[in-house]
Amino acid sequence: MSEKNLMVKPADSSGGLRSGQYLTTPCEDNYTFGRTLGKGSFATVKIATCKADKSKWAVKIIDKHALNDEDKDALQIECDTMMQVNHNNIVKLKEVYDNKDKFYMILEICAGGELFDRIVEVEHYTENEARFAFSQMTEAVGHCHKVNIVHRDLKPENLLYEGPAPNMTLKLADFGLAQIVTPMKHLHTACGTPGYVAPEILKGKEYGAEVDMWSLGVILYILICGFPPFYEEHTPELFKIIKRGEYDFPEPYWDDVSEEAKDLISKLLIVDPKKRYTAAQVFEHPWMASENQTKEGKPLVHFIGNMKKYNAKRKFKGAIEGVMMANMMKRIMNAGRTLDAERAAAAEDVAGGVVAAEEAAGAGGNATASAGPAAPAASAEPAAATSTAAA
Repeated sequence: MSEKNLMVKPADSSGGLRSGQYLTTPCEDNYTFGRTLGKGSFATVKIATCKADKSKWAVKIIDKHALNDEDKDALQIECDTMMQVNHNNIVKLKEVYDNKDKFYMILEICAGGELFDRIVEVEHYTENEARFAFSQMTEAVGHCHKVNIVHRDLKPENLLYEGPAPNMTLKLADFGLAQIVTPMKHLHTACGTPGYVAPEILKGKEYGAEVDMWSLGVILYILICGFPPFYEEHTPELFKIIKRGEYDFPEPYWDDVSEEAKDLISKLLIVDPKKRYTAAQVFEHPWMASENQTKEGKPLVHFIGNMKKYNAKRKFKGAIEGVMMANMMKRIMNAGRTLDAERAAAAEDVAGGVVAAEEAAGAGGNATASAGPAAPAASAEPAAATSTAAA
């Protein structure tokens, strides 16, 4: 299992791309493409301007010749799920074009950046700010569940602001691992992101929409204190404490947090999915009550410092994984090395990246490699007051 995703592509699929389902007219007849926003192994994202009304969109351009059967399955599911959702807090898929060599997805642009990146810039942060962001996430996830869609990869990178501040509208993005579920169809694929994945997935059990609620619990915990409830440097150890549901509310970082907030987290980070709160139950919880949202709220004095350290480490880790993958692919293509040799070289890549980051920190740069959450010891090695998520 990789550090980023337990599985890159979903296996619970029903076949490749279905012809005749999408628009077949040339996409460039209706859109003018602009600058590139991002590039992946088989897709490029660009700015697209609609010729009819001059509106701006993001177009995901996929090279069909670069897709294998699993890629086609994943793309089909992503389109199927996104075309079924229609909510203000979910990125809109406007149109899909199936042309001869390329596949085009016309998507809503979110220019406000990631949730955690925005939060670290605020000067005054209380439970009210956390509640407002969390309520939008829960709205989006609740809508997905109402139309029988499980996202399966809720994490900060997939929570984007619609536009720059003061725009505070959050959007749920990236349905690449999403699945459509029914009472007769349960999921079993191991997928998600370490740190946010639910225990039942790690245990190899069948699962449903409850896995998204666990992930929301993890995100809410971070939104309150600035570091994750489950923290270990090594992924196997991380998975062990997630499966046991071991987390705590360490001092002094949780001293100023309301009991209602802690209670809601405990209702989400519960190992037994049958006992875990649904999206509807979240909105019925006292912490989410409307009267709480009008109160000034006590400042969470430790949050910003903790969040900056955690966010820096999270981004550093993602960058290192990208370098490892690029280097591995280059070596495989150029030298045909064995898998064991590639693993050894990947370990060297990680070590080199950590040393470089530590040197940068020593020179006055951001200590992204060694700067974990403000209280990693409390999370990684729970103190006597550690609470175990109810089974």
